[in-house]
Amino acid sequence: MSGSGAWAAAAVAAVTGGYALVSRRLASTVVSAPLLFTAAGVLVGPVGFGLLDLERDAGPVLTLAEVALALVLFTDAATIRSEEFRSGWFLPVRLLVVGLPLTIAGGVLLAWALLPGMTGWELALVGVILAPTDASVSKAAVFAPRIPAVVRHGLNAECGLNECLVMPVFAVLLAGLPGTAASHQGVTGVLPRVLVLSPVLGLAVGGLGGWLLCRSRVRGRVTDDWRRILPLALATLAGTLAAATDGSAFVAAWVAGFAFTAAVGAGASPGAAQGGEDDTLESVEHLAALLAALSFLVFGAVLLGPALAHLSWRVVTYAVLSLTVVRMLPTALALTGSRLRPATVAYTGWFGSRGLPSLVLGLLVAAEHVPGTRLMGIVIAVTVGLGVLLHGVSSVVLAGRYGRWYEGAVARRPALREGVADRLPGEHPLPEWKMW
Repeated sequence: MSGSGAWAAAAVAAVTGGYALVSRRLASTVVSAPLLFTAAGVLVGPVGFGLLDLERDAGPVLTLAEVALALVLFTDAATIRSEEFRSGWFLPVRLLVVGLPLTIAGGVLLAWALLPGMTGWELALVGVILAPTDASVSKAAVFAPRIPAVVRHGLNAECGLNECLVMPVFAVLLAGLPGTAASHQGVTGVLPRVLVLSPVLGLAVGGLGGWLLCRSRVRGRVTDDWRRILPLALATLAGTLAAATDGSAFVAAWVAGFAFTAAVGAGASPGAAQGGEDDTLESVEHLAALLAALSFLVFGAVLLGPALAHLSWRVVTYAVLSLTVVRMLPTALALTGSRLRPATVAYTGWFGSRGLPSLVLGLLVAAEHVPGTRLMGIVIAVTVGLGVLLHGVSSVVLAGRYGRWYEGAVARRPALREGVADRLPGEHPLPEWKMW
């Protein structure tokens, strides 16, 4: 390891250890983990101590970010609980079916108006990259117990599903952008690999792995420690097989997580869950959370820090409007007729936080070094960075205010639409790793 690499590793370890020591104290403050790690990354990068740089450290940086996103996609899919959304399914469905396409279209139109010189492929990429949301950026707003369950589950489900929906679109657009590594395949070459081969690989790896785990558990052949490691191996296998066949590791990992949970659920014995909640996903969940935090750090170092030196009124305006109008207007349109109160619609629209999916895809685009990607990287970095700041700082305050409003509103009107899921028994607690 070179001198700069050793110092960079030491800085990353120090930031991670320092946050771990005060994580419980910070959990109730406006200093979220993404905010702290992003700020630390800016100090570590070229505008600070110069320990990390995308030009010099592209390989390790991209590998870390890609692995983090693949594991998060696997765990997001694996932890989806259908029973939690039976009464409030309308919220994530509306946000995904209506809100997501409108958000992408709004992002494209805004880029066309504010960022002249971009090609059609570049405009589409900016819109798609900045469309998915990330609950960890505004964790207090999404996971606070005072928030109605239909909103918590709806936002969490949206984050777990929209990131996978945009991955095939991103892969196709990147292949269509001239000069990128994937452009030699062309759009027609990428489509079947992303839409067919990658899901098939994820389904086979996740489904077969879950089925084999059930059989092994029945026969007493697997220890608890290795049972928790198996999902990590499956997520890695699905992603690497897809990457080796020029498919999408992200799509394969997400499908593998969904198939794994479905297979484990189908093969579980009737009394399997009586001894407590299954902790099979524990190891991969904790590793995904750690790598996600480190991804925010490298994002701050290699993408956001350098972008701050190239701010313009166009970039800042795009970032502000992307986080407000481009998210909140589609949300309002998607929830028209849902009978949700204006306070809930505004709350849901504001906390469509951009985070890990956008920053990872932004890093992948910035690393291509083709004409146009530099401006794209700046716009994506500033938008995500501003979102991490604004959503992180506002999450605690607005969650408290919205929670108090909901408690008063549901007391006056017990049949309030927002309270439909709260009136149902048996709500499952969210995994602790999602609370970081």
